[in-house]
Amino acid sequence: MRTLALLSTGGTIATTAGEQGLAVGVGADDLLAAAERVWGSGGVRVQTREVHRLVSFAESLGDVLALARAVRETARDVDGVVVTHGTDTMEEAAFLLALTHDSPVPVAFTGAQRPYDDPAPDGPRNLAAALRWVGDPRSDGTGVSVVFDGDVVPAVGVRKVDTLGLKAFRAPGRAPVAAVDADGVRVHAHAPKVPVLLRPDLEPPRVDVIAQYLGADATALHASVAAGARGVVVAGFGAGNATPETTRACAELLDSGVPVGLASRVGSGPVSGLYADGGAELVRAGAVLMGDLSPWQARLLLAASLTHTDSTSGVAERCRTWLAAVGAVPEHG
Repeated sequence: MRTLALLSTGGTIATTAGEQGLAVGVGADDLLAAAERVWGSGGVRVQTREVHRLVSFAESLGDVLALARAVRETARDVDGVVVTHGTDTMEEAAFLLALTHDSPVPVAFTGAQRPYDDPAPDGPRNLAAALRWVGDPRSDGTGVSVVFDGDVVPAVGVRKVDTLGLKAFRAPGRAPVAAVDADGVRVHAHAPKVPVLLRPDLEPPRVDVIAQYLGADATALHASVAAGARGVVVAGFGAGNATPETTRACAELLDSGVPVGLASRVGSGPVSGLYADGGAELVRAGAVLMGDLSPWQARLLLAASLTHTDSTSGVAERCRTWLAAVGAVPEHG
């Protein structure tokens, strides 16, 4: 019999309705009881622990690193870990955990789009599926995943794709690792092996995301660096472009030793340096193409890389090596 750990952090799955709106108030034991009413105990033992009670949009990097330390500590004594978490920042929290997770013990994030006291809540089924996934020995060595609406999606590349719909998470361009339903687990693909890049006891430096939009100038970019950002990620147009003002400012930052990552504001697909005075110019200046990562995950990768080196070329090389290892860019890219 496998032993699992359920770590609860709050989120919609643990909220109930009140006069002021939804608020977190449901503990790990009640969440587990609701999940076990879906498909039973599944022949596993589950230990529960509350890490914190937050809505995920109120989380800080420090909160998620505390969760990462709790996962590392818990994984020493169990066969699998499930984290219940809010959906607003789940794609970032799961990715950050993946950067720290050096154990073969599988970790699954899950949550809900509907609150605990909804007439038709989705949380119990999502949690039951996550427990069933990490309770299956075939999940060993798959790292960190997001289990939602019956799909097991790798943390690398995952995005929230619907504000309220139940099928809320996808990793565009990447197949689900497995599917989970009442009949069990069906494994479809291998999860990418994610190299560890961050110590959970070390908070990475500030890196900001700079959005591109029609007519954007470099004001936000300069303000970010002035406020202490050690690096920036540009959420570019299309396959990775920026306005001429932003492109020139990024080249100046790279010359001064501030690393720049280039992602896309589009919901799927990789970035590529195609256009003169746009993506191609940014690549020539030394910006890092962040593959199919969202700007929010690219930000965390750049920040984690900065914990190893201050050199722009060193950060770029570390990012490119990591991205190639997880299949986000070609190995020669």
